[in-house]
Amino acid sequence: MASEGAEYDEAGDTKAVDPKAADPKPVDPKPVDPKVAAAIAAAEAAGPQSGQTVRVDSWIWAVRLVKTRSLGATACRGGHVRVNGERVKPAHAVRVGDEVRVRHEGRERVVVVTRLIRKRVGAPVAAQCYIDNSPPPPPREAVAPAGIRDRGAGRPTKRDRREMERLRGLAGPGPGPVPGPGSGGAFRLGPGPGLGSGSGKPRP
Repeated sequence: MASEGAEYDEAGDTKAVDPKAADPKPVDPKPVDPKVAAAIAAAEAAGPQSGQTVRVDSWIWAVRLVKTRSLGATACRGGHVRVNGERVKPAHAVRVGDEVRVRHEGRERVVVVTRLIRKRVGAPVAAQCYIDNSPPPPPREAVAPAGIRDRGAGRPTKRDRREMERLRGLAGPGPGPVPGPGSGGAFRLGPGPGLGSGSGKPRP
């Protein structure tokens, strides 16, 4: 007679059960560098004690979401920081599990708090203090060089200035032929890109 607790396969036969497999131990999928772990421990030791909290402006600065704490406070006052979907003041207390949204320098960061720290840490340690759910940053637009001149080349000529303005997008293509002074309706070329050095006004 089969013993109690025995498992059966599809054919009805008993199969052996590994006692170690009954209670598997959780395995950390991302082992942390010992140096990073030590830095995290030091940051947590300098963080809030039991019953204390961390201000949101201090936390987003400590985990490097903003460059300075004053910028974090300014972002809060401007309504660019939300905790769990609500706009907050700089002194708002954050807790583990809170979702923090920060809009800064044209990008929105969405993170979930996993550790509370008050001391600013390096980027590898900061990445261990939250779960980053931020959308990917927008692609950088290709910007053409805006007329870089060699050192010691002197003042740019009118032609050089027109070329630089055209590269910057400040001026469109130059005008077409314009009537010149005097009888006969003679035409001369206007100051289009790379054509002459006139100002586009009739000569006296």
